[in-house]
Amino acid sequence: QVHLMESGGGLVQAGGSLRLSCTASGSFDGISTMGWYRQAPGKQRDFVASITTGGSTNYVDSAKGRFTISRDNAKNTVYLQMSSLKPEDTAVYYCHADFEAIQYGYWGRGTQVTVSS
Repeated sequence: QVHLMESGGGLVQAGGSLRLSCTASGSFDGISTMGWYRQAPGKQRDFVASITTGGSTNYVDSAKGRFTISRDNAKNTVYLQMSSLKPEDTAVYYCHADFEAIQYGYWGRGTQVTVSS
């Protein structure tokens, strides 16, 4: 059994910053790609950023220059540092991870990020 637990969401004013964390726990050999997605009310879940075991990163265009994804492999944790937040960043943010020798990826339960104008 594998679990992903997000933390760090909250309410912030536009222009502010938040740091999300997601830690994997349970029985697994290793973690390959980890990433963040978000889902605004009434919308589909969209990709935000991802990072490989080696540290290669990928971002949605709207996050480039404002968000930074990083990971601590020793702690099985991925982070998303979000700066210059905008009201349109308001969403539930979900962590996703692919694990070695496990066919399907796992999702966390999500953490709410609300940016007020």
